[in-house]
Amino acid sequence: MNETRAAILAATRSVVLSHGVAATSTRKVAMEAGVPLSQIHYHFGSKEQLVLATLDAENARLLTRQSALYANDESLSQQWATACDYLDDDLASGYVRILHEAIAAGFSQSEVSARVRALLDGWVEVLTAAFSHHQGRGLDLRPFSVEQLVALTIASFLGGEQLLLLGHESPRLPVRAALRSVGSLIEAAEAARGVHS
Repeated sequence: MNETRAAILAATRSVVLSHGVAATSTRKVAMEAGVPLSQIHYHFGSKEQLVLATLDAENARLLTRQSALYANDESLSQQWATACDYLDDDLASGYVRILHEAIAAGFSQSEVSARVRALLDGWVEVLTAAFSHHQGRGLDLRPFSVEQLVALTIASFLGGEQLLLLGHESPRLPVRAALRSVGSLIEAAEAARGVHS
C-alpha cells in the first residue's frame, strides 16, 4: 500500500471515530491526512468507498488474528475466552464503532450493505472452520448444528457490541459477563465429553 493511500485510510479512521460516518466528509479526511482532496477521489472515488476501504483493512487484520486463534490446539472454551478478551481490544481500537456505523449506513445504501455482508461472510467462514474442527475432536453441542452455532455467535457478539457502544451495560444487563458465560457452557460440554486442549 502506498504512503498516500495509507495516510488517507488512517485519517478516515480518525475522522469516523471523532465524528461518525454521517458527519465524515472527503474534505475532512483530506485535511486530516494532509493531502489534496483530489487524492481522496483518485484513490477511493467516494466517501462510502473510503469508509468501506478503511473497514476492509481493519477487518482483514482481525480475521487473520482470529484465524490464528482458532488454528491453535486450545479447547474451544479457552478460545472463546480469548475472543471475549479481544472484544475490549476491538472496542478500544475503534473497529467495532466503524463496523456498526457501516452496518447502519447499509440499511439505506445497498452497495454498503453488500460490502458489509461480504465482510461478515469472512467471519462466518472462520467460525465455521473453528466449530467444525472442535466437533471433529468430539465436542458435542447438540441440538445446535455448526451453522446455528455460527449464527448465534455472530448475533451475540454484534448485539453485545451495539449495547456496549450505546453504553448500555449494567448489573441488569451484564453484556460482557453473559458472553463469557457462554464459554462456561462450552467448558461443561467439553468436560462431559472428555474433550481437552
